[in-house]
Amino acid sequence: MLNSFKFHHIGVAVNDIESTATVYMNGGYLRSETLFDPIQNVKICWLTKDGMPTIELLAPVNETSPVKKILEKNGVSPYHICYEVNDMDIVINNLRKQKYVMVCKPVPAVAIHNCRVCFLFNKYVGLIELVESPAEI
Repeated sequence: MLNSFKFHHIGVAVNDIESTATVYMNGGYLRSETLFDPIQNVKICWLTKDGMPTIELLAPVNETSPVKKILEKNGVSPYHICYEVNDMDIVINNLRKQKYVMVCKPVPAVAIHNCRVCFLFNKYVGLIELVESPAEI
């Protein structure tokens, strides 16, 4: 099923967006402005570079942010891969049949033009994020 998905970005949990973004910018990445997502309680910054994967830096804004727990467990690290999908509800149902567990139900993502996103976990794959194609919303 993953072979029909379009790669979107790699999510990296960080404590300090500015410091981490500077390291990537020294490697030729361009950065976006920092955004606030009140649903996930995170600050977000996008990093792009021609020919390289897009990187999403996420920093918690308080103790309730899921990113806070990830940082406590793993430190600064990549923690999810995001795929763009059509028909999100159908994809979710198919992934659940393949032993993926829903971590977060679909919600609008401030940092991705309010497209719906959701997170699923599979013990052999790890955490994936799905973002609904803009044409589908």
